[in-house]
Amino acid sequence: MPSVEIILNGLAADHATGSLSLGKAGILYLTGGRVTYAESATAPRVEDLLTAGRGIPAHTVRQARQATTEETPGGELLVRQGALTRGELEFCVLSAVLDAAFFLFGSAGHRPRFRPGERHWLGPQWYFEVTGLLRECRRRETRLEQAWPSAELDTSPVVPLRRITAQRVVLTSLQWEVLVCADSSATPVDLARRLGRPAYSVLLAVRQLASCGLLRVPRPAPESGAEPAPDDPDDLGAPDGRANPAPDDPGTSDGRAEPAPDRPDGRGAARATTVPPATPAGPAPAASAVADPLPRRTRGATEFPDAGTGSPVRTDRFPRATGDPTDVNLLIRLRNALEALT
Repeated sequence: MPSVEIILNGLAADHATGSLSLGKAGILYLTGGRVTYAESATAPRVEDLLTAGRGIPAHTVRQARQATTEETPGGELLVRQGALTRGELEFCVLSAVLDAAFFLFGSAGHRPRFRPGERHWLGPQWYFEVTGLLRECRRRETRLEQAWPSAELDTSPVVPLRRITAQRVVLTSLQWEVLVCADSSATPVDLARRLGRPAYSVLLAVRQLASCGLLRVPRPAPESGAEPAPDDPDDLGAPDGRANPAPDDPGTSDGRAEPAPDRPDGRGAARATTVPPATPAGPAPAASAVADPLPRRTRGATEFPDAGTGSPVRTDRFPRATGDPTDVNLLIRLRNALEALT
């Protein structure tokens, strides 16, 4: 069975006018060998872009379609009624055709059928050369691969992560709409119909969000005999499921940290523990070889001898900065919180 590309090139060479039906996959309309409109079962139709995207009442579009004649197509009626400008109509048709052609050119297994003379109810608004459409579809495919090299997100529900590791995220308007509308059950195509946006644009936005670490990525099915993959640590943001340590965390003397009990808000924290160095076995060193021990800070008021008078001095009257890991972690968390508010 010849591909869609071969059939369209033949119709373009014959300067054909009519519709090329691809079964349930969709349909393309040609005028003088050039594509003027396309519909795909995967992508939203131009009616969806006009009503959901442009806010035109559905009954206005329906009345224009019913009143269409050969002399006055439906697109001309919408412009005359003031429902939208000619530029807005042309932009919607442009988006719908490029969107549908991207999915139709990749379809296979459908018996094509050409109906001469059949036109779309909107009438011709744009004229696309077949070679130009094919070149644009290849460019879009390359762009999707560059954003995310796998297509598992195209048919899976869009599931935003509840917590991310980044402190600041810059989103486009479409990416923001996708995140707000995502309910963990709708696929990118479902979101495109809800938002009145082209399906390809939503697919690209979803892949870009996934590459930025803002969406849950479907895990591949485990091989037979292999252990199941651990739960997705999207709440913690660390590759191994543990809480990320705060930046510039001094850690511990030996670089180890033990997990602290979960807090009431469900987030874990790493509590640094100091491990005393091992003391070699043998007789205790002489008293002259041991330096005077440094004073250690304890909870509450602590007294140290004054170097000049020898009388004890209470340190609670002189607050001083310390290098205690607990204090440092608290300051880092406060700094991060303040930066997030700015």
